[in-house]
Amino acid sequence: MGGLSLTSALFIFQACYGTPQDMGLDIQIEGRVRSVKTNLPVKGIKISVVDKMQYQYTDEDGNFSFYTEDSDIYNIKIEDTDNTQNGTFTGKDTVLTAIDRRVYLDILLEEK
Repeated sequence: MGGLSLTSALFIFQACYGTPQDMGLDIQIEGRVRSVKTNLPVKGIKISVVDKMQYQYTDEDGNFSFYTEDSDIYNIKIEDTDNTQNGTFTGKDTVLTAIDRRVYLDILLEEK
């Protein structure tokens, strides 16, 4: 019965005061991936920050968006991980430096 009371108290506390917020500065990385050959959006491309847990797969419109912790340098990896489902594309790596709180990447990938 004591465990139930503690759980109830924590639930009420969270409902009244919310969950703790991340107080660090985050950067939003977003963009769109398209095929060089057709200029059409490419679904299923993995965009990630090397050595971080943040990544996102492009949606039907080739769009992606995620937040990552503030840093001076961002090593971005772009890779086709869905095999031949949407064609096969050559991966890319890029380095971002001196960016604002939000960055937009327009990525063109070549087919293999």
